[in-house]
Amino acid sequence: MTDAEQREAARQFVNRWMGKGKEDEDVEKIFEGWKSIGNLDYVSCWYKKAADYMGNYNIRAALVSTNSITQGESVSILWKPLFESGVHIDFAYRTFIWDSEASIKAHVHCVIVGFSRAVNNKQKIIYSGENAIPANNINGYLLDAENIFIEKRMKPLCNVPEIALGGQAIDGGFLILTEEEKEEFLEKEPQASPFFRHYMMGKDFIDRKPRYCIWLVGADPGLLKKCPMILERVNKVREFRLSSTRANTKKAAENPTLFASILEHKNQYIAIPKVSSQNRRYIPMDYLDGEIIPGDKLFTMPNASFYEFGVLMSNVHMAWMRAVCGRLKSDYSYSNTIVYNNFPWPVVTEKNREQIEKSAQEILKARTLYPNSNLAALYDPLTMPAELRRAHTANDKAVMAAYGFSTKMTEADCVGELMKLYQKMQ
Repeated sequence: MTDAEQREAARQFVNRWMGKGKEDEDVEKIFEGWKSIGNLDYVSCWYKKAADYMGNYNIRAALVSTNSITQGESVSILWKPLFESGVHIDFAYRTFIWDSEASIKAHVHCVIVGFSRAVNNKQKIIYSGENAIPANNINGYLLDAENIFIEKRMKPLCNVPEIALGGQAIDGGFLILTEEEKEEFLEKEPQASPFFRHYMMGKDFIDRKPRYCIWLVGADPGLLKKCPMILERVNKVREFRLSSTRANTKKAAENPTLFASILEHKNQYIAIPKVSSQNRRYIPMDYLDGEIIPGDKLFTMPNASFYEFGVLMSNVHMAWMRAVCGRLKSDYSYSNTIVYNNFPWPVVTEKNREQIEKSAQEILKARTLYPNSNLAALYDPLTMPAELRRAHTANDKAVMAAYGFSTKMTEADCVGELMKLYQKMQ
């Protein structure tokens, strides 16, 4: 069996285990009257049914499930109504990996949640690895904190720059080319050279693998007429969009020379990959030149200072991200509406700001020592250079000082304090 076949078999196993592929009417029936249930995994039904069976009786339940119910939007969608109905969490095991006994191993990230409506006079416990942590309250993120719910927010909580997702091509692949494809194209049609721009999606950004797009914003129609190969691709984009069943995609066929949604920056901007490996301590972010067109797997912050870069790259922001973000399989799925817009930024002194700006520049400087390494190599826990680790440690300390946090705090303690700040800023 090939690697691709093994991955597909594992994916199908996980989907069956999670209940994916079952009729949506099961979810609709169980969650009748609830909002945004389309964003819940099928495993959420178990929790709702268990709570229904409890009624007001002295019944307790504990379920093993995928950890999706404690991440991202699912927390507010599922746990907020359950808590409001009188349910509380008595104990919890934070995320652990469950390996199937099948011949093809499927690694599933699970949690165990014990919950009830019954009065609980016993000490609440959060289990994390080998540690048993006494808790005053266990919230939907499996943290010892108040029942706070991070919900979608369209603007940042604090007075900071907004971030936006890059443009979406919806082109059938006809406007995007590899470096080899671009070179071959220009050998045949060199007059098309002005229409090519560097292009990056999330993986391209992390791996620094060159890709290009045909960028025809403001293109001179007269020059376009002299580029039959460009026009051929544009026509194929039009046909691709017209074949879609989606009304918005069909409408985009009216402008086949352009991406379906356009984002272009004239100046340098910070790029944040939408998806990043959970094995990394830090989501790799970087400044990109305005010449590079960001795709819809990159969030962008134009005109950002080293201060914003330093806070975003800190362990404080990463702790918040890990606690509230959604996941794509097990990888981090960053978002503006949940992660960034709800993040409580510190109230800084001028000294704090200067220290963070300086430490942020040291991170960038440490990267330049390894010009042949991409972000994937620089942020791999096994290959991360010592100079880069030191720069990040200094930046972490500078940001924690700005919040007034002790460097001895655990990540869970840090998130608990951030949630208190979030609640105050609401």
